[in-house]
Amino acid sequence: MLSRTAANLYWMGRYMERAETAARLLQVGERMSLIPSTGAGHRSEWVPLLQANGSFQTFEAKYRDPVQRNVESFMFFDHDNPGSVAACIAAARENGRIVRTALTSQVWDALNTAFQELKALERTERSELPLTRLTDWTLRNTALVRGSIAATQLRNDGHDFLNIGYLLERADNTARLMDVKYFVLLPRVDFVGSGLDNYQWTTLLRALSAHRAFHWAYGGEVTASKIAHFLILNRQSPRSLLTSVQGVNDHLNRLSHGYGRAGRPQATVRKLLGELAELRIDEVFDEGLHEFLTRFIHEIAELGDAIFDAYLSGDAR
Repeated sequence: MLSRTAANLYWMGRYMERAETAARLLQVGERMSLIPSTGAGHRSEWVPLLQANGSFQTFEAKYRDPVQRNVESFMFFDHDNPGSVAACIAAARENGRIVRTALTSQVWDALNTAFQELKALERTERSELPLTRLTDWTLRNTALVRGSIAATQLRNDGHDFLNIGYLLERADNTARLMDVKYFVLLPRVDFVGSGLDNYQWTTLLRALSAHRAFHWAYGGEVTASKIAHFLILNRQSPRSLLTSVQGVNDHLNRLSHGYGRAGRPQATVRKLLGELAELRIDEVFDEGLHEFLTRFIHEIAELGDAIFDAYLSGDAR
């Protein structure tokens, strides 16, 4: 496969997953904003969401005031924000259009329909668009695209690059969502283990559509340790860091077998996977959850760089 085609498929996957995460971040912010501030002084739950995806300075330069309406505009509609739902879906659709012949008609129809419906939303009066409608629409359409890929795409190297994009982005974004909760949203360290702490952990599970799955896996009391284990080390959890890295490893192994050689991407992902597979959740908390997540995000970025250098030098961002 041409590197440029591989890059288009890879970025299509990354942008669709990024759009979904932007919607999930908005869900977290809305649910957190429903409870009263427990810290000293004024505290906005919207600022940490912007900090988590690295867009706070861009937001502040354009909107200044981090009230809900401004954050919604920035994270859903603003094409100047490359991480907004609108910008990501438009970018995914453009990448898909360029490699239209590498996609099944079902995948293209799902992707193009999402893009056309987005245009209709952009023409709708904002007063008619509650946040829940925007986030539900995003999650439904990203799931349709993902399901179409799973159900109809040939299991070739194009399928591998699509899924590597999805899984890398998912690993990065799950880590960022956890970091929003643990490091930023709690106003003071003495709130750890409090009712506010537990409420925020539960809210994070709901935003990741993982609340019921978590209770199936663990049952009983909801604790920070259990939730962190579920989202970091549980192989049954579809969004866990370990599951995502395992998936990237599997697809990179398929590529190495198909092309008859392995390189830095395979070595990098094996090292990261080995570390996660041997890790215990108490070791994560001993290191510090924020410190662990920051290191993991850096390692995922290094893996993405290795994949880019090995396969995607004709990048189509």
